[in-house]
Amino acid sequence: MTHSKQAAKRVRTNEQARLKNRAERTALKSAVKAALTAEPAKRDAAARTAVKRTDKAAKHGVIHKNTAARRKSRLQKALNKLAAAK
Repeated sequence: MTHSKQAAKRVRTNEQARLKNRAERTALKSAVKAALTAEPAKRDAAARTAVKRTDKAAKHGVIHKNTAARRKSRLQKALNKLAAAK
């Protein structure tokens, strides 16, 4: 039990934010995985979606902007490796 009304409200808002952030982070991971496992014809569109989700996650404060940049770089590097492997 909290000691004040303000603390109780912070508990509620923190829980809402945690759930929203978790959902966005999960969607981001799913988009990246979809881009990496997509068939070559659909890979470009899936990669665009993954990059868009990464940028939005950084914009909303779910991940740091440098983390977003690193993830996008690693994603592109992996996609380039897949493209060269064909």
